[in-house]
Amino acid sequence: MKVEELRKLSDEQLNAKITESKKELFELRLKQSTGSLDKPSQIKALRKTVARMKTILKERELNNGGAK
Repeated sequence: MKVEELRKLSDEQLNAKITESKKELFELRLKQSTGSLDKPSQIKALRKTVARMKTILKERELNNGGAK
């Protein structure tokens, strides 16, 4: 997903997507260890996506905390 699309999601939706992506990442790592992973670059892309989502959540937390 692109950053613009991720920023449109609510905090709850982002947390759900992070959880879903981590499960998918676990499955990809299992496939990699058994040698049945077709595209190893999927792991790197998914890790970056999770990091983007976490960054957006942290930015929102800091912005809301600073406004108090």
